[in-house]
Amino acid sequence: MKAITIMGTALGLTLFLILPGVADPGQIYGKVYTSNNEVLEGAIRWDKNEVSWVDILDGYKDLDHRHPRKYRDEDRRSRRITIMGLTVYSEGSDKNIFRGSDWTDMAQSGIRIGHIKTLIPDGDDQVELILKSGQKLRLQNGSTDIGGDNREILIEDKSEGTLELYWDDIERIEFEPATNAESKFGKRLYGKVATRGGEKYTGFIGWDVDEAYDTDILDGRDDRHSRKIEFSRIKSIERTSSQSSRVILKDGKELELEDSNDIDSGNRGIAISDPVLGRITVNWDEFDIIEFQDPPPGTAYSSFDGGRKLHGTVFTEDGDKFTGDIKWDDDEEYTWELLDGSSGDIDFDIEFGFIKSIEKISSRSSRVTLKDGRIFKLKDSNDVDSDNKGIIVRTGNDEVDVDWEDFGKVEFSE
Repeated sequence: MKAITIMGTALGLTLFLILPGVADPGQIYGKVYTSNNEVLEGAIRWDKNEVSWVDILDGYKDLDHRHPRKYRDEDRRSRRITIMGLTVYSEGSDKNIFRGSDWTDMAQSGIRIGHIKTLIPDGDDQVELILKSGQKLRLQNGSTDIGGDNREILIEDKSEGTLELYWDDIERIEFEPATNAESKFGKRLYGKVATRGGEKYTGFIGWDVDEAYDTDILDGRDDRHSRKIEFSRIKSIERTSSQSSRVILKDGKELELEDSNDIDSGNRGIAISDPVLGRITVNWDEFDIIEFQDPPPGTAYSSFDGGRKLHGTVFTEDGDKFTGDIKWDDDEEYTWELLDGSSGDIDFDIEFGFIKSIEKISSRSSRVTLKDGRIFKLKDSNDVDSDNKGIIVRTGNDEVDVDWEDFGKVEFSE
C-alpha cells in the first residue's frame, strides 16, 4: 500500500492508494467492547450514513454561561423568554432544548469521527468521547447518531462476519487504523453534485442521509415496475420535478422514477463529506444532478489530531485588534468544532481548522474564507449573524469579549 501526504491544508492529509483486497484506510475501524464481554474488531458502519473518518457525529453539548449574550435595546430584550431568571427561548437561536424536567441551554455540536480515540455510551441519549488530544467531550440528543434511536450499528468482525449491535450492547469503542482485508460493505459513494443555482460540490456522498456505499439500494417506481437499483450500477441521478428523477445507469439505460423518498421531495438531503471542509448538505429543492465517480484514496485515521485551541487575531470595526486563543460565539474554541451556516437551501458544517478568516458582511451574514481559497457567504446561523453570543479572545492573562455589533473580522493562525 503506497502512502501519499498532502500538506498545505489545516491538517496534513495522509491518503493511501487502495489496492484490491486491501482495507480502505478511510473507513471507520476499531474494537468494540460489548456488554457481554466480547471484543469485536473490524470496519464499522454507524447510524447507516457515517462510514468514513471524515463523517460527522452530531450532538449537543452544554453551554458555558460565563459570558451571557448582551442585549442592548428593547427590541432585542423582547426576543427572549425567561422563566424564573432562566432563558428558555431566544429568537433565531437553535441552542435551547427541553430535556427532562428542566430547560437547559445547549449548543448544537458535532465532530468528525477521525478525531475520536474512544467512544463510551452513557445512558440512553449521551456519549462520552475521548479525543486524540486527550480532551473529553460529552454529547447528547444527536438526532439518530447518539442513543437508543440510532438506526443501525454494524461491525464487520474478522471472525464473526457482519454483526448488528444495539446501543445498549456497547460498553466502549476504541478506534484505530484499519488492518482488516478489504471490506464487504462496498465502495464509498463519491461524486459531483450540481445545484439548481449552478454551484458544484464534490466529495463522499450520503444519499437521503441514508445510503453511503455502492452496495446500497436506490428505490423507485417507473410506469410498470418497482425498482431496486444498486448504486454501483448508477451513473447519474437528475431531479426532474419535486416528485421524480431521471436515473441513468452505467450501461446507458435511462429510467424515470418516482414514488420514493430516494428520488422525490421526501429526500432528506444529499450530504457531501469534503475532507478539507467538513459537510455540505444540499436540500432536495436545490438539488439538480449528481454524477457518481470512482472514490479517491481515503483520508487516513492518522490525519486527524483531536484538535487544538483556536488561535488568531480579531479585528473590530473601530480598528482595534486582539490576538490570542479564541472562543467563537461563546461556544466553539477548538479546531475540531464546526461553524454552521447556510446559503439558500444548502447547509454548511465547516470544521474551524480549515477556516482562514471570517468577515462580517452585515448583521445577517458573513464571508467565510477557507485555507484552500474557497469563499462562502453564509447566513441563518448564530455562528455567522447577529445572534452570535460574542467572540472571546484570551490575550495572556486578559480576556476580551467582542460583541457582534463591534466585530469586523477574524484571521485564524495555523
